[in-house]
Amino acid sequence: MSERSGWSEVAPGFFRLSVADVNCYLMQSADGITLFDAGLPRTGKVLPELLGHLGARRSDIDAVVLTHGHFDHVGTARALQDDGVTVVVHPGDAALARHPYRYRPATPRLLYVLGHPRGIPVITRMAAAGALTVRGVDAQPRVTHGHPVDVPGAPVALWTPGHTDGHCAYLFESQGVLIAGDALVTLDPYTGEEGPQIVANAATADPEAAIDSLETLAATGARVVLTGHGAPVLDGVGSAAAAARRRGPH
Repeated sequence: MSERSGWSEVAPGFFRLSVADVNCYLMQSADGITLFDAGLPRTGKVLPELLGHLGARRSDIDAVVLTHGHFDHVGTARALQDDGVTVVVHPGDAALARHPYRYRPATPRLLYVLGHPRGIPVITRMAAAGALTVRGVDAQPRVTHGHPVDVPGAPVALWTPGHTDGHCAYLFESQGVLIAGDALVTLDPYTGEEGPQIVANAATADPEAAIDSLETLAATGARVVLTGHGAPVLDGVGSAAAAARRRGPH
């Protein structure tokens, strides 16, 4: 990936935008453009570069589909909505998307971060990219488990609770691509540790439920897993989910 531009094509038609170790994904298909998650506020500076590469503009984005409502995944959603882009989320995370800092993790965040100093540089980068200034968004609660989302690409929504109550992953079955959000990551922002895992208890509402949701991901048999933090998984979801389960909550 270009460190200068912050984006790369990770599978045909799927583009990763990465800012301060937070990923979102733009999918371009014959029927339009969908953005999955909205990153941090500084993602708004990278997005035009990718759209320009594709010969597109912000107005060509048909929808933003949120995996969940945490602040680091809704950073540019409000601005895009103000430009007329539809934003959708699972009903279980509609309130969180409106108030992306109002959530109670399994472990207090500050004490956790102080006990895991490798995560401090990541958290610092996120703050510099606008993590403390995110505005919530009034997303439409019309994502339903097991059903295609009515957006370009029509991915099937998979309710994967644990990280948040309404967290969803999105499956493009014919392409073998799974957008996992924070249900499965390969970099934990709170510990700085790499490899397949669920996010630390400092940002996860129900760690045991998050572990259980790995089975939903594994059942897809997806070849490519696009994570909310860290590098994509390119050798199949099964081994990554198994590795995350072995690692367990932390």
